[in-house]
Amino acid sequence: MPYSHVDRFADESIREDGVPVVEVAAGDGPEWLRAHAAALRSAAVERGAVLVRGLGLREPAEAAAASRALTSELMTELEGFAPRTALPGGVYTSSQWPPDQPMCMHHELSSAARYPRWLVLSCLSTGSGGGAVSIADARAVLASLPDDLVGPFERDGWHLVRNYSPLLGVALADAFGTSDRAAVSAYCAAHDIAHEWTAAGGLRTRQTLPAVVEHPETGERCWFNQIAFLNEWTMDPMVRELLLSEFGDGGLPFTTFRGDGTALDRATVDVINAVYDQHTVPVPWQAGDLLLLDNIAAAHSRAPYRGERQVVVALGDPLTRIRP
Repeated sequence: MPYSHVDRFADESIREDGVPVVEVAAGDGPEWLRAHAAALRSAAVERGAVLVRGLGLREPAEAAAASRALTSELMTELEGFAPRTALPGGVYTSSQWPPDQPMCMHHELSSAARYPRWLVLSCLSTGSGGGAVSIADARAVLASLPDDLVGPFERDGWHLVRNYSPLLGVALADAFGTSDRAAVSAYCAAHDIAHEWTAAGGLRTRQTLPAVVEHPETGERCWFNQIAFLNEWTMDPMVRELLLSEFGDGGLPFTTFRGDGTALDRATVDVINAVYDQHTVPVPWQAGDLLLLDNIAAAHSRAPYRGERQVVVALGDPLTRIRP
């Protein structure tokens, strides 16, 4: 059910599984967002996200201004898992993930030393079909996962192995802000990332990360990680087989393990993805929409799409990773 006034969120109810939708008047823009930012953020904390419809966003500069109205600081992305392009105003294109492949549930940069408190997604054009963003409440996901699955991850964290190769994935300069080996090594050392340079000129990193965190405002426990998304069993089977045949078991661009370093079986990854599916709420785009997402309280995904789709992403109010 859409609302014409965001301040009514405290008094009105919406569908239990819905994302709040706020419809604004034509001509409303950054000043309106700034005036209602606290209420919008509160709604996003409660429901994971809030959709603002009617802003009529058409250009990256407009998306940047709207994002700055809702956040205190826009951060620079480091340690990203897929290429994206920086745009003027401190915003980015959405990740350059194949449009015919789904982008599975994840929390933005949950494997990085610094990650955004808020994501602001602005849809400038929808393409010709598909491409809906979906969210899943991280508190509900955690409560629905089996205790015997959560326990070891909460105790030991999760382990991520990445391979940065000149042939595949994110370039060093994009991932670390520099291609200088000494600077990359210094960054890894400063952030507890074990690393080694390969004979082929690539970089392999290993790190152990928390799987469950406390929400910074509510104190609620949230399933906050990329255990399933970055695991080889979540890959398209044909893509996985191609990568394994080309690079071998140790050469995948990324994969995940249990916190003690043991491999994850497909059944465990399937359980995590199935629970995400149970809590998935799609948010179809209209051109000009803005989605404010609480990156701790909600994971997000992206459906395959057709045509020329443009979504601009802002990473707002960075937090520093708490080690397990």
